Amino acid sequence: MGNIATEIVAFVLTISGWILESSTLPIDYWKVSSVDGTVITTATFWSNLWKTCVTDSTGVSNCKDFPSMLALAVYIQVCRGLMIAAIILGFFGAILALVGMKCTKIGGSETTKARLTVIAGFHFVLSGLCCMTACSIYAHRITTDFFDPLFVAQKFELGAALFIGWAGSVLCILGGLIFCLSLSEGSSARAEYSYTGAASFVTARNKHRKPINSLHKEPEEPPRQFGRNAYV
Repeated sequence: MGNIATEIVAFVLTISGWILESSTLPIDYWKVSSVDGTVITTATFWSNLWKTCVTDSTGVSNCKDFPSMLALAVYIQVCRGLMIAAIILGFFGAILALVGMKCTKIGGSETTKARLTVIAGFHFVLSGLCCMTACSIYAHRITTDFFDPLFVAQKFELGAALFIGWAGSVLCILGGLIFCLSLSEGSSARAEYSYTGAASFVTARNKHRKPINSLHKEPEEPPRQFGRNAYV
């Protein structure tokens, strides 16, 4: 029962993390910057992996999509690939976890289900690492430009999408590690069961086995005769 509860907790953590990772990709505010003037001329510049926009104080937004993937900066292309890989790995990890968990009725034997659970854990760990790497690369570029005194262009700050991505990646990694540790717990339980079964079998076998001394009895001494046929 304890292993089932642990797997359910791990599944909730990983699915929550995967949902946060999936919502990070289309979120607008990966980086944000505000230009303050009067109330009317205040503008907010923000950008994500797909477009860059500006929103004025009246709520009107003007966006421009990135024109060409080949003309993009390298770090944006890397972040796109890592985020897409994170979402795909989390999707397959969720399917494998549903099949391999003990509370489900599909997946085959206990050994097969345990292996599927561990594979799902690896998928979620890789998904979390991909998302964390993408957010870290993007955040490193923002902070490098922000603290560079020679950078004269507009400077941005970290957006909300990066913090959501980091949170989702941490949840996926924690849940995936719990799934991976379920293999050692299952192996120890199976080893204990095998040892107990072997011990009970040996005990039952010895119980029905006759002692060795009873199989090799010494010949009985013939009774002594008295009288005429007696012998010394």
